[in-house]
Amino acid sequence: MKKRIGPILLILSLFLNNSQAQSVRNDRIYQPADKQIAEDKLILFSADAGLPIADLVAGIGLSFLGTPYVAATLENGLEEKLVINLRELDCTTFAENCLALARTIKLGKIDFESFAAQLELIRYRDGIRNQYPSRLHYFSEWIHNNSEKKIISETPNFQGEKLLKTIALMSTKPESYPVLKAYPELIPLIAEQEKQLSSRAFYYFPKKNPENLLKTLHHGDIIGLTSGIDGIDVNHVGIIIRKDNQFHLLHASLSAGKVVLSEGPVTDFIKPESKNSGIMIARPVF
Repeated sequence: MKKRIGPILLILSLFLNNSQAQSVRNDRIYQPADKQIAEDKLILFSADAGLPIADLVAGIGLSFLGTPYVAATLENGLEEKLVINLRELDCTTFAENCLALARTIKLGKIDFESFAAQLELIRYRDGIRNQYPSRLHYFSEWIHNNSEKKIISETPNFQGEKLLKTIALMSTKPESYPVLKAYPELIPLIAEQEKQLSSRAFYYFPKKNPENLLKTLHHGDIIGLTSGIDGIDVNHVGIIIRKDNQFHLLHASLSAGKVVLSEGPVTDFIKPESKNSGIMIARPVF
């Protein structure tokens, strides 16, 4: 009987190890091309590891020029697998991927697993992915939570103005969100998250005073264009690029259908007639 314990334990151990390996593989969604793009950029920009992280974010961002814009690439159901898609970007995933790649390089890593870990840390509340509600769906919370994780600094915004706003778009329009439409029992939890977010004042640079914004912006800042629409905090996200002594916006553009660098200055996005009310800054730190 004793002679049979060893093989049984070995089989059980192999079964558990294979199950865990399969679980890890099934926990992510990506294509071989995404892994290749990530590794190519990690190797290419590792030569610039000594640069400030904001400069790395900007340089990596520029390397994505022309990448197609595709919305809702993260929507994959309640389980919320980690989506790694560098072939198709929306405004938020563009900024997240650039920041994750830059942080991986600053950590002295050039492997895909290290990049994936940084992306997950950035994208989820407290870095913990636990189904759909754990994602940082609102950019103002994305800024605040990543500031607490010391990934970005939100202190530049304190040079602007305080704003209290009720955030409630997801819970009041759940039909616009496939997971909430399929799992309406999640709506109260999302509403509670929105309530907590709405109770926290955030700071921004209103469009009525662009001069104050321009004194504060830095090359490589990640910014959110704050919304004048009820229920939502930010309309669009991008990366600031200083060019010809002006600040431009590098972003995954719905209208252009790809990642572009704005021809005009970033202040063009906060003209008086714009639906954007101002700008929030998320400054990469390391």
